Amino acid sequence: MLKKILPLFFLLFHATGSFAAADFTDEECTECHGVKGYSVPMGKHGEGRKRSLDINISAFHDSAHGKLKCVECHTGIKKLPHRGEKLKAVDCVTCHVESAKKKTDGRDWRGLRKARKKEKSELVINTERYTNSIHANTKVENNADCAACHTAHYVYKSTNPKASTYRENSPQMCGECHYKSLQEYKRSIHGAALKTPWKGDSATCSDCHSSHEITKKEGLTAHRIVTKNCGSCHKKEVASYMATTHGQLAWHGNKKVPRCVDCHRGHDTRAIDDPKSKVSDQNRLETCRECHEDAGPGIVSYKAHGNTNDFERYPAMYITGKFMIYIVVGVLIFFYSHSMLWFYREYKSRVFATSTRDSMTVRYRVKPEKKHSNVHFQRFAWYWRANHWLLVLSVMTLVFTGMAVMYADTNWAVAVVKAVGGPTVFGIIHRTAGVLFLLAIGGHGVLVLVRLLKDKNFKWFGPDSMLPRKKDWEDMKGQFLWFFGKGKPPRLDRFTYWEKFDYWAVYWGAFVIGTSGIVLWASPTLLRFMPGWVFNIASIAHGIEAFLAVTTLFVVHFFNNHFRPAKFPLDIVMFTGSWDLEEFKEERPEEYERLKASGELEKRLVAPPSKRAVIISHILGFTLLTIGISLLIMVLIGFSRSGLA
Repeated sequence: MLKKILPLFFLLFHATGSFAAADFTDEECTECHGVKGYSVPMGKHGEGRKRSLDINISAFHDSAHGKLKCVECHTGIKKLPHRGEKLKAVDCVTCHVESAKKKTDGRDWRGLRKARKKEKSELVINTERYTNSIHANTKVENNADCAACHTAHYVYKSTNPKASTYRENSPQMCGECHYKSLQEYKRSIHGAALKTPWKGDSATCSDCHSSHEITKKEGLTAHRIVTKNCGSCHKKEVASYMATTHGQLAWHGNKKVPRCVDCHRGHDTRAIDDPKSKVSDQNRLETCRECHEDAGPGIVSYKAHGNTNDFERYPAMYITGKFMIYIVVGVLIFFYSHSMLWFYREYKSRVFATSTRDSMTVRYRVKPEKKHSNVHFQRFAWYWRANHWLLVLSVMTLVFTGMAVMYADTNWAVAVVKAVGGPTVFGIIHRTAGVLFLLAIGGHGVLVLVRLLKDKNFKWFGPDSMLPRKKDWEDMKGQFLWFFGKGKPPRLDRFTYWEKFDYWAVYWGAFVIGTSGIVLWASPTLLRFMPGWVFNIASIAHGIEAFLAVTTLFVVHFFNNHFRPAKFPLDIVMFTGSWDLEEFKEERPEEYERLKASGELEKRLVAPPSKRAVIISHILGFTLLTIGISLLIMVLIGFSRSGLA
């Protein structure tokens, strides 16, 4: 046994001794590398350029790595001198990861992607970004490693003017590899401003491209990074660009729309009034025609960075935006207040009751119960319900696809567009849904109009008409008096004032969204003879009206028909087509008595829907409600980031 163990001890002792021998001191290393001018020839026979191997010891000790020993980075050295040894390349990435691991109580920082971002140090974050950048691609010959940018021995914080990565030093440093780009940059407004710092700060390479997130210049990630970084200086311009179809579709990867660099050039960016600028008055038409080849001269009136807050520069956009926003604010204030008051009053009247005892009024809680009978009233025919289904599905699809474009830079929008197959597929789905939506609205309108024109006895302002009438005004006043406890609830007829608002709001929305959508869709043709500012107006109207539709349909409409106490949790009349007779009598007393008196009520009484039909209706109803509320939440997330216009 001893004979077997002794050799192992010998090997262990020999290995330990070897490692200890390799732990050279810095003084031993600098005996050669500390000599100024120390170098080795790069040619086979000592000819040609020489590779410098000396370091400035003082400068090194002042750097971020000054406390490190030489052999902590240059591992694998077994002897001195080490001429002829094939040394391992310095592994900055692993070292940075390990140092972060030591600073975090031993947590495994190798799982960088799994670690929560807020727990990562700046060192780890930048390391992760670099490992995913194009500079870390080892397949690219002479690619930029860490030392190419930070130098090998004089690594300083990027805020230190002595650092090669200091923002004002970065053009020269990047230009070592990107010579052509550097020459273009020097001619640009950014480069010129850098030469004259007294005129103000200017953008350098790292400001636009970032330091560690460098990706392929034609890639989508590069576009997003550069666009975001442009916003660091040009906040209003980037915000207005992202509010246009150009910015929204480009963010999702559509290569047919212009990006910042397409109009302003990537490195040779010029002032707008510079004759060589692509967006100067002399060159703007030619620049626009790079994408819109058949566009007429009127395209130059398109405001690529227009907004709704500057009346002097963009009066048409200002007026349109403010008009649409005032409509949104007015409608939401009125109907959100209406819904909250309705909930309060209906909840109190259905959940609490009062009684008089010994000359005292006592208020107590009761459990509300829906009234049920064995007979139903037929409210909607099958074709109206089918039309409603077409309308619901098309609207929800339009919201899903349209808002993902309107709020393109939200995480959910990026994810869903990518999941569906990209902006092209998304656009096809959106336009298809738009056509179905207009068919549903137009078809309904034509059918109603034809039937009414055939009925010579139809009263256009009677109880069966969707046109507003005096009773609607009286009902609304009575409803508000009831809200505040000043009267009884109004006796409602077939169509209520809020149902008429829903009805005509859809037609208003169809007109605004439909017209503007068609203008934007047909822009390649219309640009031949229409001025460019028309498309600015269409884009504003399209987006704001869509936002209004979302915030009314998925809030007010859902409340009126499903979420108020009398209806909660769901009203299935639009699925089954019939209403419980007792519920009908309570909700529409005027219509009930009118139909009963005329004898029409008996003709419209039907058997209750089957249990199976009720279950299916509830499943479908809750599914649609869930989708609608989810869409509302996603839109509100986008609104909180970008607003309306």
